[in-house]
Amino acid sequence: MTSGRSPDEPKIWPGQEHLVRLPDGVLIRGSSLKQSKVLPPPDFGVYLLGKDPRFTDREYRWVKWRDFSIPSSTAGTLEALRQAYGRASKERVEIACRGGVGRTGTALAVVAVLGGIQASDAVEWVRHNYHPKAVETLGQRRWLLTVLPDLTLNDDH
Repeated sequence: MTSGRSPDEPKIWPGQEHLVRLPDGVLIRGSSLKQSKVLPPPDFGVYLLGKDPRFTDREYRWVKWRDFSIPSSTAGTLEALRQAYGRASKERVEIACRGGVGRTGTALAVVAVLGGIQASDAVEWVRHNYHPKAVETLGQRRWLLTVLPDLTLNDDH
């Protein structure tokens, strides 16, 4: 039995809650951990938390990132976000933290640059397209200033 969908077609989210459309058309769901547990599960998620969420209903990457802080590993975080972006063209991908604003918004700013937004516009773009308080702390903004200028759409490392 087939789904009627070509393997090259992206999977469709059952609802439109919390979806962010990047300039290149890729959709990613940003959410809080609480919302993530009640919304339809993604095919792949990146969870920005102090502790592993130990999901059993989805494939995911855990990024160790305490609330109101920056990630414990920049390289690991960028690798997880590149993976999420790469998979989002064909799969349902979610990025979430506990509250769904600061860390999620910061991560979405990275993904937005991968999707075509200029690094200098990423914070403003994510606040307009995801949440007005995204990227909550000065530390998160400073972290973005260090990582965004070096990102490119075809960055392989």
